[in-house]
Amino acid sequence: MLMTLHFDNGVMEYDPLQLFGRHLAKLRKARGWSQERLALESQLARSYVGGIERRQRNIALVNICVLADTLGVPPSRDAQFS
Repeated sequence: MLMTLHFDNGVMEYDPLQLFGRHLAKLRKARGWSQERLALESQLARSYVGGIERRQRNIALVNICVLADTLGVPPSRDAQFS
C-alpha cells in the first residue's frame, strides 16, 4: 500500500505502516527477541505484533507507547523510521 500525503509545499510519498513495521522489527531483533517474546513482554497479542510488522495493522498511539516502553526506547524513537 503506497500512501500519498499532500502538504502545502509538495507531496510526500511513503507507506508509514511498512516503514513503522520494519523499524519495529529492527528494534525487536536488536534485543534478540522473537515476536512472541515482544508480545508477552508488552501484553499484546502475538498476532497483533506480527500484523504490525507485516503492515496489516494500523497501530494505535497508545500501543506505540506500550511497545516503546517494552523495548526500552522513547516513543519518539519508534517514530524515527523515515
